[in-house]
Amino acid sequence: MNQAVFLDRDGTLIVEKNYLHQPEEVEIFSGAGAALKKLADAGFKLLVVTNQSGIGRGYFTMADAESVNARVNQELARDGVHFEKTYIAPEAPDQPSRVRKPSPQFLFDARDEFNLNLAESFMVGDKLIDLECGWNAGVKKSILVRTGYGAGVEAESPEKISNAVVVNNLTETAEWILKQIQT
Repeated sequence: MNQAVFLDRDGTLIVEKNYLHQPEEVEIFSGAGAALKKLADAGFKLLVVTNQSGIGRGYFTMADAESVNARVNQELARDGVHFEKTYIAPEAPDQPSRVRKPSPQFLFDARDEFNLNLAESFMVGDKLIDLECGWNAGVKKSILVRTGYGAGVEAESPEKISNAVVVNNLTETAEWILKQIQT
């Protein structure tokens, strides 16, 4: 099948906390584990694609970001969830970067590394740059969750997200994706 669901981290998988860098502050959204497990059980590879500009801004280190990711992985593993890989863009928005979303580079890297069909894959996030990342990579559909910044993005930029699917959370994301493969 070689399909994937690419997921933003902050505001999508976990509660948004500005420049989160302490693993003990990780809060997984309710229902996220069960939703992701359903997608994995249906054959989707799960990958995280996250901009962590706090590294480039000097607020925390790559090691701090990796510790937070390890905690996210540990928490979701309790629900049987496994991520193939977590891609981190450490640059601040004003720094040059070939991988920072909305760049599709990490999705291209994952395509090559895991032999994925991007045209049958999905990008999920709570910001316009997440959606744009998916569109730029040619995924089947970019999905905006209303968690994190998502509800604000929906209210402020309805014309910019008209090509996206908009859902409340990861539970609805999984339901929508699974309906697509059943029809």
